[in-house]
Amino acid sequence: MSSEPHNAPVNPLPAAVVALVLIIIGIEAVFSLGARGILGGPEAIGWRLEAIQSYAFSGDIFWWMQESGRWVPEHLMRFLSYIFVHGAFTHALFVCVFVLAMGKMVGEVMGDLAMVVIFLLSGAGGALGYALLVSSPAPLVGGFPAVYGLIGAFTFLLWRSLALVGAQQSRAFTLIAFLMGAQLLFGLLFGGQKDWVADLAGFATGFGLSFFLAPGGWARIRNRIRHD
Repeated sequence: MSSEPHNAPVNPLPAAVVALVLIIIGIEAVFSLGARGILGGPEAIGWRLEAIQSYAFSGDIFWWMQESGRWVPEHLMRFLSYIFVHGAFTHALFVCVFVLAMGKMVGEVMGDLAMVVIFLLSGAGGALGYALLVSSPAPLVGGFPAVYGLIGAFTFLLWRSLALVGAQQSRAFTLIAFLMGAQLLFGLLFGGQKDWVADLAGFATGFGLSFFLAPGGWARIRNRIRHD
């Protein structure tokens, strides 16, 4: 009797993707349970607000540091910490859904480390873009700029794949065009903040980093420099 290997119907998720989702969900679970009085007592109701005050990214704080020349570590940390603090459970849930989908596709091609680097640096790039391009006292919270960085990396992989088969590379940008169009339409209909700028900056960061982090990317850049 021959034994055939069992193939799972769904490929396992990269470990880094699972870790990121568990961190986001774990933090959100603490806030949600605290708000319902299940965890932490009466003072736990304000945990989310306290976290936003301590860890959200603030353009005002960024410009204060730039003008004063005082780059305070606890404020520099906000370039990354804001990614893991969300305004509501549904906010965190949608971020996790995108991390599972985009993180899996990017992680399987580029590896766990590259995926995490893109996620974190895209979050930082999104925050920097928000500070430079948006004049607003509203804090920036949530992982969408980092998620858009993963979308940027996925777009790069698709863009490169289309080039290899001689297809129209502009098709790779269909997803980001749809998402940004939906955000702008939603903002026009219902109003909202300009955090889409951070999302777009995160996308650009993820796309740009992929030139270096995608398999063979750095070697391709070195060869091009040598030929130039």
